[in-house]
Amino acid sequence: MAIEMGRPGADGLGDVVRVLGEWQHDGGLVQLHPGDVGWFWRFGAERTAEATRTWSRAGEVLAVGLLDGPELLRLAIAPEALRDEELARQVVEDVSAPERGVLSEGKVSVDASMSALVQDLLFQAGWESDQPWMPLRRDLGEPVPDPGVRVEVTGPEQARERTAVQRAAFDRPTFTDERWHAMAAGTPYADARCLVARNEQGEAVAAVTVWSAGTGKPGLIEPMGVHPAHRRHGYGRAITVAAARALQELGSSSVVVCTPSSNVGAVATYQSAGFERLPEIRDQYRHAH
Repeated sequence: MAIEMGRPGADGLGDVVRVLGEWQHDGGLVQLHPGDVGWFWRFGAERTAEATRTWSRAGEVLAVGLLDGPELLRLAIAPEALRDEELARQVVEDVSAPERGVLSEGKVSVDASMSALVQDLLFQAGWESDQPWMPLRRDLGEPVPDPGVRVEVTGPEQARERTAVQRAAFDRPTFTDERWHAMAAGTPYADARCLVARNEQGEAVAAVTVWSAGTGKPGLIEPMGVHPAHRRHGYGRAITVAAARALQELGSSSVVVCTPSSNVGAVATYQSAGFERLPEIRDQYRHAH
């Protein structure tokens, strides 16, 4: 049977989230997670569906891609399909041809770090390595200590403070209250939590969103930020420890996060919270046609 690329539609996103959760496992390479789809859901179900691609054989989904903008496709592949050469060739063919409606013209990138086969085929097709990313993981088999600061779970009434910390931390005005509510209405958020850390004066100083993929599966941090007015006081470490505790309570076996290797401050913060560095990964890119 041939490999077919598809678009799930908003009503099919629940199935995509489910299979992505099934594919997560400890010991495997970090790949597209249900939480990545959940974080994108802040733009609404329709836009999330438009950004999602699936590759299937005989109705069975073997790979999922999420367009993080028109220039970057992030992939996940079913563990049993990592050596499926027909699948790998079809994925590379689809992402390499702008007329297929996956990636646009110009400089574009693919994160296929979980599949050596897809990476090799991309290199053969002239794609090149991009800047490195650093995945980090913390095992949740042992108790996680108290973070040492006041941490609250964000509900609809507290969304305003959660989004304000995010906007300040990343100096981007895009995470509005409306987008928090859209994200919270998404299918993946049923297994997610937003946390806000407060200082002794009660001010919101750091925030994080954590995503479970199910009991016994790795959870994800996406994103974590500290308000710039409150940095260098240990709040990044504290909110990251709180994130690990929250995922442990949700049944996660471990917690993973990924940040640019060049962001040495973030890497140090995660390591201070008990995370271990994993081998660097790289997107692959092609120049403009």
